[in-house]
Amino acid sequence: MSTPGPAPDPLLRADNRRMLGKLCVIAAAMFGFGYALVPMYQAICTALGINILTLSEQRTSPHAARADGRNTQVDLSRTITVEFDANARGPWQFRPAQASLTVHPGEVATVMYEFRNVQDRTMAAQAIPSYAPKQATAHFNKLECFCFNQYTLAPGESKSWPVVFVIDPKLPKDVTTITLSYTFFEVGARTPAAPATTVQAGTTAAGERS
Repeated sequence: MSTPGPAPDPLLRADNRRMLGKLCVIAAAMFGFGYALVPMYQAICTALGINILTLSEQRTSPHAARADGRNTQVDLSRTITVEFDANARGPWQFRPAQASLTVHPGEVATVMYEFRNVQDRTMAAQAIPSYAPKQATAHFNKLECFCFNQYTLAPGESKSWPVVFVIDPKLPKDVTTITLSYTFFEVGARTPAAPATTVQAGTTAAGERS
């Protein structure tokens, strides 16, 4: 028969209870501090003019997406008049929807070109662009253009194609007018040269404005 052990020391039990109470208080304080850390940090960042905490929210918000997508290279101090020309080398109708458009360098713009095959047969055709003055060629950037592809059109079929472009802000300051001319030709026929009269007229007009 085993003998009972010594009775627990009342002082030791009191110390254990006090220690347990202190640990509970520390745990509660740490939880409360962690819970309050976010609003405290927001208040500090706001007071100091720092907005690091909400940076990820700004990047994913629709408003921020629109702001990030804005072209910050637009030169609002300049305007360029872009004149549109169309040359149809064949029995079809081909023309721009508008004669000209005024844009800022760096601004994305769109113009529509309309085409109609008035023949009684299917045709395959493509357009080639030219620019006046010639020095504008390297600064006229087409983001979307029907001239990149060949098209097959049925008899009487009509098409409407966009030209999305942006003019490089590095365009020389003396160029205030650019003529964009398209020559639409039937694939399989001899590729026509750029319309010399249009280039000369555009160069003269640009020279008079410079």
